[in-house]
Amino acid sequence: MTDIFEQVRERVLSAYPGLGRATVAKLGNGLINQTFLVVTEDARFVLQRLAPALAPEINDNIAAVTCALTAAGLVTPHLVPTADGRRCLDLGPSGVWRLQTHVPGWGFDRLQSPAQAYSASALIGRFHRALRDLQHRFVGLRAGAHDTARHLARLEQALTVHAGHRLLPEVSRLARALRSATAELQPLPALPMLIGHGDLKLNNVLFAGDHGPAAERAVCLIDLDTVGPVALAYEIGDALRSWCNPSGEDSADAIVDLEAMQAAVDGYAAALARALSEQERLALLLGVEWISLELSCRFAADALDEAYFGWDPRKFPTRGEHNLVRARGQLALHQAWTACRQERRRLLGL
Repeated sequence: MTDIFEQVRERVLSAYPGLGRATVAKLGNGLINQTFLVVTEDARFVLQRLAPALAPEINDNIAAVTCALTAAGLVTPHLVPTADGRRCLDLGPSGVWRLQTHVPGWGFDRLQSPAQAYSASALIGRFHRALRDLQHRFVGLRAGAHDTARHLARLEQALTVHAGHRLLPEVSRLARALRSATAELQPLPALPMLIGHGDLKLNNVLFAGDHGPAAERAVCLIDLDTVGPVALAYEIGDALRSWCNPSGEDSADAIVDLEAMQAAVDGYAAALARALSEQERLALLLGVEWISLELSCRFAADALDEAYFGWDPRKFPTRGEHNLVRARGQLALHQAWTACRQERRRLLGL
């Protein structure tokens, strides 16, 4: 990490005016990008080194979206241009870097209360409304981001490529269960795409504080790498997947919190200021089943590839072991969601 800090000071911050004497510290625990807090005497910024899988052009998407959000009165971080006006800094083998304004707030890895779910989902509803009429050609998007069959095929490929991997027996058993579960997925409703966030896990929502009423007041959405056209089923499905499982992603077990789900659905509908259609409610019913299974496939593949998702060396010996636990946890979550499908139907009025 020391080498990273030296690189940030010498090669990255020098490209931005007035940051030569800023302090740098690691920020957050995201799975994809490396994130740092940059502090000067009178301002704070968020600096990120983009994961190699992310195209630099996504910053054009972020600029268009944040402009629309500000025009609609929503709080959002903004890209800070380099001294020569670029939206990001491409250092070749040393990575692509971007600097954003810092929005004060508090992030949570796990939901604290149904009221927090209501506020967060209401913010998402306002976010969707603000972007409803945005005219922008989104570029650099990850192809097949929610192509479940493609993710399952990628897992099959990993099983073949890593035939001698130490985790192959465990991942092979998991893959059999994933094949069976994928074959039983119910089709999603054919709804128009919306412009959404694309990665609504809870720690991408900032709240006003860490306790009391402030912890139940959502301020803004962060980590906008994935903004763009997305199906409602995946957009809200990923939020419910993240928010309504008290066990979290680092556990092989899973629990569904239906009270949190009810609060999230109510908050979203309230922000839209209209009743959800039957097809939209069906999307909320089924989307969480699809996306938890999809993510299990992705984690299982990376348990063998050991190349994409970040991992916590304090808890797991290698990236592979961490991703195997995540894959098992998401399959368990998928099974928990399907087990309570009838109860969720009643909750959604289907």
